[in-house]
Formats: sequence, structure tokens, C-alpha cells
Amino acid sequence: MAPRVLVSDELSQTAVQIFRDRGVEVDFQPQLGKDKEKLAEIIGNYDGLAIRSATKATEKLIAAATNLKVIGRAGIGVDNVDIPAASRRGIIVMNTPFGNSITTAEHAIALMFAVARQLPAADLSTQAGKWEKSKFMGVEITGKTLGVIGAGNIGGIVCKKAIGLGMHVLAYDPFLSPERAQEMGVTKVELDDLLAQADFITLHVPMTDKTRGILGKENLAKTKKGVRIINCARGGLVDEEALAEAIKSGHVAGAGFDVFAVEPATESPLFGLPNVVCTPHLGASTTEAQENVALQVAEQMSDYLIKGAVSNAINMPSITAEEAPILKPFIKLADVLGAFVGQVTESAIKEIEILYDGQTATMNTKALTSAVLAGLIRPQVADVNMVSAPIMVKEKGIILSEVKRDKTGVYDGYIKLTVKTANQTRSVAGTVFSDGKPRFIQIKGINMDADVGANMIYIANTDVPGMIGFIGTTLGEGGVNIANFQLGRDKQGGDAIALLYVDGAVKQEVLDTLTAHPAIRQAKPLVFNVD
Repeated sequence: MAPRVLVSDELSQTAVQIFRDRGVEVDFQPQLGKDKEKLAEIIGNYDGLAIRSATKATEKLIAAATNLKVIGRAGIGVDNVDIPAASRRGIIVMNTPFGNSITTAEHAIALMFAVARQLPAADLSTQAGKWEKSKFMGVEITGKTLGVIGAGNIGGIVCKKAIGLGMHVLAYDPFLSPERAQEMGVTKVELDDLLAQADFITLHVPMTDKTRGILGKENLAKTKKGVRIINCARGGLVDEEALAEAIKSGHVAGAGFDVFAVEPATESPLFGLPNVVCTPHLGASTTEAQENVALQVAEQMSDYLIKGAVSNAINMPSITAEEAPILKPFIKLADVLGAFVGQVTESAIKEIEILYDGQTATMNTKALTSAVLAGLIRPQVADVNMVSAPIMVKEKGIILSEVKRDKTGVYDGYIKLTVKTANQTRSVAGTVFSDGKPRFIQIKGINMDADVGANMIYIANTDVPGMIGFIGTTLGEGGVNIANFQLGRDKQGGDAIALLYVDGAVKQEVLDTLTAHPAIRQAKPLVFNVD
């Protein structure tokens, strides 16, 4: 059955056609996002939800979305999506961060010009029949210092355009390397230095706990007298009350704002102040940008629903369409390893270590780690997946570490999972053979080579004579047929394990008979998704 996507906001017909061309059934109801009750009533019928800003994907809506796998936001901002709620339900949230980059950067530059030359006020005055040349004395852009807070995609475009205008550009961005700054032609500085030197400041960072109120009363006081501030990023990055006071005092010469702490912004401390230019969140409002983000979200959602490729996800590692088929068997392996340990571990997990050896170390290990964690948690939480699993591990306070290393053994690459509880350590390793199927190659440090079956039995015992016969006889008398049987031990008379691939589920009384043997410490039925 083809996956179904609901489009609840305005998207172009070209974008809608992309879904259909890619094999996705699409229900185009562009006004539905405004009807919360109706949307919640039908959302359970869809695998994907494509939105702009009108639809609010709240916790309540997500709870009703019983089949939803992906939410695609045509645009960069996802303030209208409850990402934690979506993550807990295993729903991927995608945005389109690049489709409106040029448009938003151009709007920031336009606001900078408007504030520098007081264009809106001069326009109103002139059209009112006045001729107030002396009242609207502006400042030049050329030769001024622009401070860019956030030199990522949009901020980087602003930097390039500002340099073209003859400005000296300072960039504050903890993730900007000195090499990249040099390549861009900007000076990388700390925030306090930027505040003290910039004639204009423009913000291009997402809203996070660290960036919220980044230009509050304290930091505004550190700015150069006469500074002009532009915000086309997110409302709340600048304290509007504090900025209004700074403008009234004359410390800040002007501001251009496209975003506000509360939107729609029907009132703001900035409204009505001299040399403040305000626009109604127009950063992405060009014909080209709206079309670009619509096409991009349709392509991304289709690629995920049809191919398993993940692009521009907020809460999930990206998996390109090219690497998805290569990664798929290793994601299955990662899930199997996690599921094995999750089923044989009976006490609370304290630490998780995932070792990537050889070729697996060169793969998309973020995605593989998410798959390991999903398998590990699934025995306790049945509906966990690669999106929700990392959230759950973090919430439980479990220590998670990844180790990558070059090839060390006979296998081109393998994954080893080690889990520590309060009183024991469990480990299992596996690889993928040329047939694309996962294999167990080591359990508890004991080497073996075992297929993975839908139903298996794991037995931990002391190495004593007659064990194979006892296990075979017990299972035979219990009506269990053995498809494959792998044994291993660390030394004669030491720890030993048996891993049996059986044809079906095993009754509890059969397991009880096994564990009644004095040499058997554990006999655990295992279930794996091998489809």
C-alpha cells in the first residue's frame, strides 16, 4: 500500500505532484491546518503531514497521529511543531533550511538599508506632502562594521553580501572555524568584542536555551553607542522591552525587525518608536522561496517514505538516498544487537558502549547508534524507534559512548555492543555477510558464527559433558524444532553459551526444564524482526 501524506497548509501544485510522481498518495487540504479539531479527527489516517506555519502540530495532535511517521515543515522554523512530543512518538520532524536562505538574507540587508536611511518614515512624510530633507539624515553602509551573530547558512550569505557592500564583517559563532572564517573573509570574534565594535548587528541563529534573549538588557548595554540592530531570525532572541528602552535613551540608533516574541505581533514595545522598521515575518516571503521550500519538503518526505532516506531532520540523523541501501543491512544488524542485549539483560542499564570496527567506523554511525538504542529499548517499550530511542536513553541518564577504530580482525567491519548494569556486563558483536544478513560473531567475549532467526534461544551455562544432548532432548520432547545450533566456550570447564535458531515460540515449561539443570544459569527466548 502506498504511503499517505496530508498537506494541511498551502503548497504549490508542483509540490503536490512531486508526492504523486514519487509514489505517495497525497490528500491536499490546504485550509485544514486552521481547523484543529477536524485535523485531529483525521490525522490518524496518514503516514506523513506536510505543513507551513498555519498548522500547529501540538502534543494533542501528535497523540492522535497513530500512524504518522514524518512531519515536513516547508520552511526553516519549527516553532509550530512540538518536537519533544514527536520524538517520543518516533515521528521524524523535517524542515527545509536552505530553500529560503537567500530570501531571508536579502531581507536582512534590505532592513539594514531601510534603518540606515530611514526609508519608511521618509516615504510616509514625502507622500503626505512634506519635504523634510534635514529630518531624515541617514548613515552610509560602506565602511561600517557589521556584527553577524550566527554565521551559518543564512548568516554566511549575509556576510558575503555585506563584504560586497564594502563593510567590515565580524562574526560570532562558536561553530565557525578560523579556517572557514578566513575563507569567508570575516573576522571571528567573541560576542563581547562584536557588541563593542559593531555599527550594525544582525542575528541569524536558531532559538535555543543558549540563544534566547542573547541581546537582553545586559548585552545591549555593551553595544557601541549608535548601533542599529536587525533581527530576521527568531522572535525572542532580542528582549524587545530592553531594546525599546535603549532606543528611547538614544543608545541604540534604530532597529529593523521581521520577527517578534509573540506572533502575529499586533503590539510590541518597538511599535511607534523613531527609526524602527517592522515587517510581518516576511523573511521567506518571496515567490521563489515559497516554491523552493514546498518542492524541497515534498522531495524529502517522499524520499523518506519510499526509500528510507532522511534529510534535514531535526530529531534524527540524516541518511542520504545514496547511502540508505548500503546502510540498511547494518541498521538491521545494529537493531538485532540491541535487541539481543535488551532481551537478556534483566536489570537497569547504567552504561552503553558501541564499538565500530573497520568499515562500519566509516559509515553513518549516528544512524547506527540510533538503531542499536531502538533495539535495546524495544523489549521494554514496544513502539520505540530510531527517533525516540536516543531521547529515552538520555532521559534515563544512561551514559552512552561510541568508539571507532580501524580494522582489527578477520572481518571487514563489525559492531560490538557492551552494556553495563549495577552487577554485570553484557556484550555482543555482529557483522553483515555478503548476503546482506546479520550474523552474531561474538557473545560475552566468546567467538561464534550464528545466523539470526525470528525465534531463538540463548543459553548461558558452565561447560560440562552431556550439555548438547540434554538441550536437544529437552527441546525435542517439548516439540521445538532446531533450525541451527551454535556453541561456544571461553575454556574447558569454563563459561559456555548456546545459541539456537528454532522454528517457533518456546513454551515456558520447556525453558523451566532447561534452567532446572544445575549447569544452566540462563535460558532466554529471543525474538527478532528479520523481515
